[in-house]
Amino acid sequence: MATTDVILKEKIDNLGSEADVVSVRRGYARNFLVPQGKAYEATTANLRHVEGLEKTRALREAEELQNAEKQATKLRKARITLELAIGEHGKAFGSITTSDIAAAILEKTKIDLDRHTLQLDKPIKATGSYDIPVKIHSDIEVSVTVRVKTPEPEVKEEN
Repeated sequence: MATTDVILKEKIDNLGSEADVVSVRRGYARNFLVPQGKAYEATTANLRHVEGLEKTRALREAEELQNAEKQATKLRKARITLELAIGEHGKAFGSITTSDIAAAILEKTKIDLDRHTLQLDKPIKATGSYDIPVKIHSDIEVSVTVRVKTPEPEVKEEN
């Protein structure tokens, strides 16, 4: 396969960040990265301009880290309570998944987390209190306490 080196102008998932010199297939560089303004060819002249991109990258990473620390502070304080219906013999009806927890966190703290940041081994199928690790940033991991309880039985009014 024919490859070429390009300098990235912005962060691209699964490829790299600003100022990274990466080797990609020629067609990907020629047809997507360069025309979209996401990268330019890694020539000797262009390599001199990498300093400016490194400054941009440092600013972006500092801002992301600061935002992640703010989110971590909010998440440490949050106490999430979810309900799980349990049958007569102690068997759960359904389970609580990372999507349910992420939705509860959004509702309670207004922090929109991707469900993949929640490190839950398997869905929760029992009542109790659980500490769920959340990987907010590559450097920051915080634990969120999730309390699972059974819903209150409805009281029927007699006429």
